Amino acid sequence: MADKKKSKKKLIVFGTLGALLVIVIILVLSQGGKEEIIPVQTEKSAIRNLTQTVIATGKIQAEFKVLITPEVTGEIVDLPVKEGDKVTKGQLLLRIKSDIYASQLQRAQASLESVRATLMMRQAEFTKVSSDYTRMKELHAKNLASDADLEAVKSLYLQSEASIASARASVTQSEAQVREAQEQLNKTIILSPIEGTITELNVERGERVLGSGFSQGTNCMTVSDLNNMEALVDVDENDIVKISLGDTAKIKVDAFGEKKFNAIVTQMGNSAKSQGLGTQEQVVNFQVRIKFIELDKDLRPGMSCNASIETETRENVVSVPIQSVTARTPEIKPENGDQPQMGGGAGGAKIQEVVFVVENNKAVQVNVTTGISDDNYIEIKTGLEKDQEVVTGSYQAISRELKNGSLLRVENTGGKPGEFKKP
Repeated sequence: MADKKKSKKKLIVFGTLGALLVIVIILVLSQGGKEEIIPVQTEKSAIRNLTQTVIATGKIQAEFKVLITPEVTGEIVDLPVKEGDKVTKGQLLLRIKSDIYASQLQRAQASLESVRATLMMRQAEFTKVSSDYTRMKELHAKNLASDADLEAVKSLYLQSEASIASARASVTQSEAQVREAQEQLNKTIILSPIEGTITELNVERGERVLGSGFSQGTNCMTVSDLNNMEALVDVDENDIVKISLGDTAKIKVDAFGEKKFNAIVTQMGNSAKSQGLGTQEQVVNFQVRIKFIELDKDLRPGMSCNASIETETRENVVSVPIQSVTARTPEIKPENGDQPQMGGGAGGAKIQEVVFVVENNKAVQVNVTTGISDDNYIEIKTGLEKDQEVVTGSYQAISRELKNGSLLRVENTGGKPGEFKKP
């Protein structure tokens, strides 16, 4: 009796397990025939005006500025300006103690007077020797003087002539020394070369400064023309080829909040500036100068700024959100009926830019050719027309999940979610 009960229990257990196994198999088979539905967001392609921009950061500086560095060494005895002062061209900026340079000028002038006196003596001697030589030639012609006498007088004549040439050279040299000493004395007075503002003052009265004759010299001050300002920005090597002279730009200065200044590109550097050379953080930039068209009296050299350089504008072009465009490698269809394989590798197909268009709740992969782009939209040259519904999100769906023919469920933010209808 006990054996019959055990057999009945085993039968019930195995029967239950078998039924569960059958149910699981049925569920797996039924689910395997269903295709995954991918939720997406969409937007219609539209006709827009696009402006391609290059963003760069940098500093504001005066377009015209002069670093004042003395050419002579000495103590500053007069400094009539201070930082922030406006100066006119030719105005006194500083005066260096001139005693030693005045003494050098006096010494050079005295030397000049001495060599001039020597020249007058040589000229007087030459006059006498020249007369003796002429008279000796007349006597020699009448056979009243020997050849030896003529040669002796001729030698004195040539020596006297050479002495005059030497004295004249000494005078020229002394005159040059006087001009040099006078120039050195003049350099103790430094005048403003331009009309502008003292934007930097690095010295004080009584301080000793070094001249730039044999070294860099002391940077005393900077005079800047604040009526002409520019932004000096660093542009990445990949963007510099997009910029041309004359391109317009909008400049935002950190100190002015959201205010934008109109500007124009006036100069582009030909030599690269490299940072982190030989490392993974290596950056190659080119300097670009952008002149302000409109100014503000509160603009100051050294302020940080961001420049948006408008490099190209296209009007009335078909465009879609930038994130809608992705890349796919075309499938290679084998001739023997095997499963298609993705192209690529050596000799493989070129990667193609594509967008996914929604048609009958399915994704249709469309090859496109793109053009310029702004911050949000990109130009579609070929492949799309306006008012076509294209997938704009999610990023994972566009970049990985979507394939040609994938089932979609449109879930646009702020609008009525698209309803999936089984085709």
